[in-house]
Amino acid sequence: MLLTVSSFVGFTALVLGLSYYLTRKNDTSSSEGYFLAGRGLTGWVIAASLLLTNLSTEQMVGLNGQGYMFNMSGMGYEVGASLALIIVAFFFLPRYLKKGYATIPDFIGERYDAVTKQFVNFLFLAGYVLILLPTVLYSGAIGMGGIFNIMDTFQISAMQSIVVVVVAIGVLGCLYTIFGGLRIMAVADTLNGIGLIFGGLMVPVFALMYVGDGNMLTGISTVVQAHPEKFNAIGGAGDPVPFATMFTGMFLVNLFYWGCNQTIIQRALAAKNLKEGQKGLLLAATFKLIGPLYLIIPGIVAFHIFQDKPLAVGDMAYPMLVNTVLPTYLIGFFAAVLFGAILSSFNAALNSTSTLFMLNVYKPFRPQATDEELVRKGKWVGIGLAVFSMCVAPLIAKAPSGLFNYLQMVNGFYNVPIFTLIIFGMLNKKAPAWAAKATLGFFIVVYGITQLPSSLGFMAWKDSIGWLSAFSGWHFLHIMAVLFVISVVFMYVTGIFWPSANKYDDSKDLQVVDITPWRLGVTMSIGIVVCVFLVYVLFSSLGIAA
Repeated sequence: MLLTVSSFVGFTALVLGLSYYLTRKNDTSSSEGYFLAGRGLTGWVIAASLLLTNLSTEQMVGLNGQGYMFNMSGMGYEVGASLALIIVAFFFLPRYLKKGYATIPDFIGERYDAVTKQFVNFLFLAGYVLILLPTVLYSGAIGMGGIFNIMDTFQISAMQSIVVVVVAIGVLGCLYTIFGGLRIMAVADTLNGIGLIFGGLMVPVFALMYVGDGNMLTGISTVVQAHPEKFNAIGGAGDPVPFATMFTGMFLVNLFYWGCNQTIIQRALAAKNLKEGQKGLLLAATFKLIGPLYLIIPGIVAFHIFQDKPLAVGDMAYPMLVNTVLPTYLIGFFAAVLFGAILSSFNAALNSTSTLFMLNVYKPFRPQATDEELVRKGKWVGIGLAVFSMCVAPLIAKAPSGLFNYLQMVNGFYNVPIFTLIIFGMLNKKAPAWAAKATLGFFIVVYGITQLPSSLGFMAWKDSIGWLSAFSGWHFLHIMAVLFVISVVFMYVTGIFWPSANKYDDSKDLQVVDITPWRLGVTMSIGIVVCVFLVYVLFSSLGIAA
């Protein structure tokens, strides 16, 4: 145990120390320097930061848990992201950088009006503060607590174990917030990303060697022959991600997450130029293709290993597998890499929430505020959010089961509605601001009516409403797609009969950064699309699952 703790503390301290050393001379006194890293991030740093910001125990534990309980269909979240990142690189990012936007609501305000901008800003803040930040801390505490077996080691209760890890992540998140802003987080993500490549991939390697008595190829053959159905990514209606949703709500969710989510796209908004931004997005898309190797397959291997003693909760499959197959001297290193991923997601959410509040709430009410004041108070906002999240996160333990899928559903209250305004606003210049507000209200209310009754156990009330009963049995991703189409049609019609007086012009380049595209971008994108197709063929009845 001492060796495990020592390797964990050593690697974590190394990343923090190197990140501070490499960024100590960077100017973070200005709002652009602190919130957007001085618009100087390069492609590899952006890619690593995107991957680490996205990856946390919610994915490592949750998706492997789905692999344990179901099959490979959950890889739609990962492999589908590759296609979304291509669209973001060539459609969204050039428009953002051309105008020099610091936040996504900046576009909403310029395209529609200030009230719509604040509405969207409020949805972002509410989603991050009430859902994202506490969930990252809680899921991180569950994962780290399971790997270190904190309860038995220190003879404490489950709740005390959660509190200990939550406080540790929160305190370190505050240190990153105080000392460096976005740049130090991006550098730390790059260093942790190197560890993640080795750490994430060594789990399935050691797991398959465990099954094959030291021979990984024998392990692969054993698991595939024993459970071919588990390697099918073409999910059915009863699976976490039915394949049809890849062309409906899943596609919309991925586009929002990678192209319109402030926590994620802030990395690309901080790009040195369009070339580096596109390079970072497409490199991230390439690495997402191998995501199933360490996010789903370990769960399937765990199903094989623990089949004689099935786990009561699928989400415990990954921590149990790590403890079972990894040598003691590697558990601490892997835990440090996982801790870095958790910290990255938490820091990203903190920084983005602080950015949205300071630039879109505080600054409009105090236009005379200096950059130094924005940065100083932005740090205090980040610390306050961290403390609030540390208080809320342990309470999630009292939430009902099925938290992972429930959170995916809850996120639908703001992700696709905001995406609808952004994508339509870029493609159509006529829809008025009042139509945008009506669309947000309509989407949130109707989506809530279709989801909350069944989520809270009021199926009878839901089925008693005629038109609502038509949605019974529909996957929430399909419902998102239907509401998206209705919203787009509504905004298109209002644009014809009541065109906007606000003439938004997206052709003017403010020359904030160079927007010359990456010359290898198209070639790389074609390669990624081909690989997505091949991955789905491999994990289907035409491939391994035959």
